[in-house]
Parts: sequence; C-alpha cells; structure tokens
Amino acid sequence: MNNRFYSLDVFRGATVALMILVNNPGSWGHIYPPLEHANWHGCTPTDLVFPFFLFAVGNAMAFVIPKLQAAGEATFWKKVIKRTLLIFLIGLLLNWFPFIKYSEETGHLVGKSFGNLRIFGVLQRIALAYFFAAIIIHFFKVRGSFVASAVILLGYWFLCLAANPADPFSIHGWFGTSVDIKLLGENHMYHGEGVAFDPEGTMSVFGSIVQVVFGYLVGQYIIAKGKTHEMLNGLFMTGCILIFAGFFWDMTFPLNKKIWTSSFTVYTTGLAMMVLSVLIYIIEFKNSRGAWSRFFDVFGKNALFIFVLSGALPRLMGLIRLPVAGTYKPNPFEWFYERICKPVFKNELNASLMYAICFIIMMWFFAWLLDRKKIYIRV
Repeated sequence: MNNRFYSLDVFRGATVALMILVNNPGSWGHIYPPLEHANWHGCTPTDLVFPFFLFAVGNAMAFVIPKLQAAGEATFWKKVIKRTLLIFLIGLLLNWFPFIKYSEETGHLVGKSFGNLRIFGVLQRIALAYFFAAIIIHFFKVRGSFVASAVILLGYWFLCLAANPADPFSIHGWFGTSVDIKLLGENHMYHGEGVAFDPEGTMSVFGSIVQVVFGYLVGQYIIAKGKTHEMLNGLFMTGCILIFAGFFWDMTFPLNKKIWTSSFTVYTTGLAMMVLSVLIYIIEFKNSRGAWSRFFDVFGKNALFIFVLSGALPRLMGLIRLPVAGTYKPNPFEWFYERICKPVFKNELNASLMYAICFIIMMWFFAWLLDRKKIYIRV
C-alpha cells in the first residue's frame, strides 16, 4: 500500500481532534453526554479517543520496529528507551506546567509544589504502553505477541477477581487503587473522582499495552496483505468479531476505561479496526480525499506536539488576569467563552461546544503552519 501512511495520519489526526474537543469545553458543567466519559462502567464516544490513539501508535510501530530491529539490538533498545523516557518526562512536566499558580490565600503567584504533583497521565500511559508493547513484539514476534496479549488480558481479569472476589470492579473495590497508593502516595494521584484514584495508574496499564500490540498486529496484517479486498474484508470482519467478543465479555468483565478492563481493550480495538478499514476503503481504494482528509491529516503529522500544546496553552493563559470591571478577573480563554460564546447561544451546552470547536480550529492552525513549513516534531 503506497499510501498507507496517509490513512494512518488521517485516523490518528481525527483521534487527536476528538481528544482536543473533549478535553477543552467552554464549561465542564455544560457538556453534551456523548462528549463526556462514562461515569464508571460503559463506553461513550469520548472513551474511544485514548484507545484509538494507542491503537494508532501500535499501527505505526509495524512500519518502524522492523527497521529498528534490522539496525541491531543496540539501536533498537536505544531508540525504544529514549522515546519512552522522553514521552514520560514530557507528560510529567505537562502535569507540573506552568510550574507556578495563583495562591488561593494571597492571590499572588507561587511555585507549584512537587509534593502534590500527579505522577501519571495520558502521555505517561502512552510511554509505558509503547515500551512494554515494543518488548513483547521484539521478543515474541507476530504469533507470540498475539498469544502474549491473550495471556495478559486473561491474567488481568484473574488479578481483579483474585484480589477482591466480592467487589472486583468498583472504584473502591478494584485492587489497582491500593497498589497505586502504596507505590505513589495519595498526593501524587488523580483526585477527579473525589477519591485518590488514578485512571492512568500502574495496574490499568495491562490493557493499554495490549491495545498497542493489537495495533501493531493490524499494521503487520495490512503490510502482509497489501492493498487488496482480502485485506480490507479481513480487517472489517475481524473488527466486527472483536466488538461482539467485547460485548460478550462485558457480561462478566464490564467495559470500563478508567480501569481499562480487558473487555474494553477488545471492544475498542474492534471499533478501531472498523473505522480504519472504512478510512482505507475511502482513501486508498476510492481515492476520495479533500478538505476533510487534509484537515485531519495535519493533526496526525504532529500528533504528540499538538496534544501537548492543547494542554499547555490553556494553563499558560490561566496565569493572565484581564482587567475587567468587578472582582472577577478572567483569563483570555475564559473571557472569550463568557463574552463571545455564551452571548451567541442561549443554551450553554451549545456555547460550551462552540468554544471547543474554536479551540480545535486554533490548534489546527498551528498544526497547519508546521505542516506547511515541513516541520514535524517527533520523539
């Protein structure tokens, strides 16, 4: 497939665009239900973003890993370890950024304490999933990687049940929380659920690793079969089978992104395969491209950088206080939402969505500038 990279860029770019959309509403209190994560069990369109991105990471590895292996052991390990450490470090610094904040007591800028810094996050999860997936692929090859993935998914299911047979899948009963508290300490964990619980913690990484491996196996399949209807039909039908298997497994091991259950991995991989097969059909077989594909294409070419920028820019803007009348001093993004978006729509759900779409357009402009100048920032 001569243009397989373009399909992957569009798939990855669409994932990044959706990630920006769901991570940057105008108001967290006014979000349409499909643009929110499931409260606990279940799967919304928003819950697909992260597994789709990990799937894309694995898909890209199918084209890169063989080259690294051909270059020798030293080159392979140097590249894998370097990339893992860099992505993890960028994620950690993004959690800490912009390193200062306004004191709630004095209103003055003070340094952000490392003592309350969250250790894990999205980029850290990507780094670890990439690292362990690369090890599995390197040592077990294609057939062995499939077997290893099955063992990991079944083993994680067993761990959940064995650790707490009475209540294995609740936020309080899931065994991974106690492990994270012992390893990290509550101050270094996520508290968005009202308790110390980290959705990107240590124990929920197993399904994420397999998600990357499955993406790699799909990439290998596409390379082996080439641009054929056999490849396309096989990809689509296997996706359907995995979706059914994920739903079936959900009866005993619920779909849950926050603890990244094995059923969630299987189900979302199936959906990713179906979406990718449709994109391959449209782009590679029908050669149907245009503004829609170019829009997502530029996101995919600088996916990591745009994701980091979309997280760092609002935090940086949060340090600016605009001199408006009254005691409320909004930052520039808050001002835009209050003074531009909300007056346009009486329904604040629409105003919040309008803000998110405007934010996507701004991120797209930065991505387009980089692509126009042939600047591709990778680690």
